Amino acid sequence: MELDDAYANAAHIPGAEGYPPRWTQQAAAFRETLSTVGRASLAIPYGDSPCQKLDLFLPEGVPNGVCVFVHGGYWLRFDNSYWSHLAAGPLARGWAVAMPSYDLCPDVTIAGITLQIARAVTVVAEQVAGPVALSGHSAGGHLVARMAVPGVLPPEVAPRLRSIVPISPMADLRPMLKTSMNAQFGLDLTAAEAESPVLMRPMDVPVTVWVGADERPAFLDQARWLAEAWGCGHVVAEGRHHFDVVDALASPDSAMVAALVD
Repeated sequence: MELDDAYANAAHIPGAEGYPPRWTQQAAAFRETLSTVGRASLAIPYGDSPCQKLDLFLPEGVPNGVCVFVHGGYWLRFDNSYWSHLAAGPLARGWAVAMPSYDLCPDVTIAGITLQIARAVTVVAEQVAGPVALSGHSAGGHLVARMAVPGVLPPEVAPRLRSIVPISPMADLRPMLKTSMNAQFGLDLTAAEAESPVLMRPMDVPVTVWVGADERPAFLDQARWLAEAWGCGHVVAEGRHHFDVVDALASPDSAMVAALVD
């Protein structure tokens, strides 16, 4: 369809096919290491379906708070097992890190996934005291941005939000109507507008939109649209594309981690 290529990432990243296997290997090694020292609680259920589970990684000592990372994949693919190693940055800064999986389209609507992530954040907040920081990549960027909208998180959790960093977010879902993926999303204009953060007003919480300078123009636009609509921070990371822009989360000294926990 008209916008299929505009939103195709792998086709425009050299060696794209090698990224998922590397993510899987790095994530598995990270979970093993943290499990060995008793700092990983895996597959904690937060809902009724098998996909509604999360992994929780703990720092040494009492956590300063908890970061929640929500994965991407166009609401269609992946789960939390690909990304565990990205917890390393906030962990080294003394923060717990939770990574939820969620049901995927077409088994659930995008609006349904938003509700699942709100429930996951609520369960995490019940388990770890202190402030809550949210980051998410691509479709996950959309999902954490939705958490900033009044009424999505329960009133006992929303005031604890410390920061939100949507990374390469899908902020306006209306272009998805012009992609073949919409056969699985099942969006019409009303549903797309109802799930588009650019059309909403956020709570008073610090938001920094992050995107790689070498991403597809459509993703540069999506990030800019959200930053302009919300009047929030906007970082364009030089030399980064859609698959490696998230790597900064693994580094405790990165500006991305600082935006989350400082």
